[in-house]
Amino acid sequence: MRSSPPEARALIAPALFALALLALPGATPAQSAYRHRDADGRWVFTDRASPSAAAADEPIALGHEPEALQISVTRTDSGNRMDLIAASNCLCVVTLRVTIEQSDFPEVPQGGTYLVRLEPHARGTVLEARRTASGNSGLRYAWKAALGSPEAVHTPARPYRAPFALGETFTVSQAYPLRITHVTPDSQYAVDIALPDGTPVYAARAGLVINLRHDSFRSAAAPAMLDQANMLEILHDDGTIAVYAHLQWDSIRVRIGQHVQLGEYIANSGNTGFTTGPHLHFAVWRNDGAADVSIPIQFAGAGGVAVTPGTAIPLTAY
Repeated sequence: MRSSPPEARALIAPALFALALLALPGATPAQSAYRHRDADGRWVFTDRASPSAAAADEPIALGHEPEALQISVTRTDSGNRMDLIAASNCLCVVTLRVTIEQSDFPEVPQGGTYLVRLEPHARGTVLEARRTASGNSGLRYAWKAALGSPEAVHTPARPYRAPFALGETFTVSQAYPLRITHVTPDSQYAVDIALPDGTPVYAARAGLVINLRHDSFRSAAAPAMLDQANMLEILHDDGTIAVYAHLQWDSIRVRIGQHVQLGEYIANSGNTGFTTGPHLHFAVWRNDGAADVSIPIQFAGAGGVAVTPGTAIPLTAY
């Protein structure tokens, strides 16, 4: 579920664990970061330059994908008229629910809810109103958005491919009904797989890349990390969306707008965001009309037999 405070905001990260990373429209504030190789030849990432010239610091430009998903609800005023305009550059359908928290416009009741559906790369009017003779024009609102068509029906042609190398086996560290961290509708049926940091991740199903983040190299079991996971969102042909999260810094090999094939190498697993250790968080979402909710999935097993993931069960890619 995507949400915003009353001001116009732009969505540039997924709602992993029901929390979105929000930024004001326009440029994202620049961050400074550096990397250098240590004595063992491993990359070290830090937000400060090394005091040793021998470390050969290399500056890193941190920021979101230039074409990253942007959704906004903005107020415009012209004379006595006020409009709320929703906009999205998403490659998929987006639905928004706008709630009025305070209003000086008689035509816009406090507590009112407005639903808007935006087709890919579209804008739409949420509401319009005129000032009264008093001239008061206060308006406070909040919005939430969900990706994908509410008419989407989950119809995969085959069970999902386990998202790692064929023949490899890794343990499922959390799956339904266990809900230690999967406590929100978008993560209820998510599957956590204990992939070591840097393990190649392959597409579990073909689709279109609609959103990604690749610039985070931080992790901790702290609320501040909830919006710091690197991730990919891939739209399937039935309108559902696959989410691959906690990916390794700068390891994503695809771009927004790219079609990926089943089994295509798309990124490396990592340890970014709200996490206590390296793993891959994999979920499939559908838009239930008001929010993105996870749905049960199965993986392909030996001989094409469908395998339901379970906590502590080994999972092999076929």
